Amino acid sequence: MAESTIWWLLAGTAVGIELVTGTFYLLMLSVGLAAAAVAAHLGAPSSIQMVVAAVLGAGSVLAWRSYKRAQPAIPPANANRDVNLDIGETVQVDAWNPDGTATVKYRGTSWAVSSLSGGPLASGAHQVVEVVGSRLVVRKL
Repeated sequence: MAESTIWWLLAGTAVGIELVTGTFYLLMLSVGLAAAAVAAHLGAPSSIQMVVAAVLGAGSVLAWRSYKRAQPAIPPANANRDVNLDIGETVQVDAWNPDGTATVKYRGTSWAVSSLSGGPLASGAHQVVEVVGSRLVVRKL
């Protein structure tokens, strides 16, 4: 069996395992394996093929890892605007209760509200930063 065929089989196996497990890193390693197969087609010796597979596979894994670390962390679902469209909306708090909660009219009904910060509570416009059950967590604008 030709060396290039072995490299292609290894690359295909890595892609197949990646599809089952969902780890993107195996896909990056398969890029290195496919590059080694191309090197075999071009007639490179076995040692060069292995170096190509190692350098491109590890390099793509490291590049992906550094890219993912540079991305901002995804907020939890109850504070993520992509999941809950109430996040970022403005509500008017007229008065706070002594226990640090309030009731506001929002989307045609009454909602319980609590403040994000532990500081002094002031009435006025507040922004929704999180939804916990049927309670809005807000911060002063």
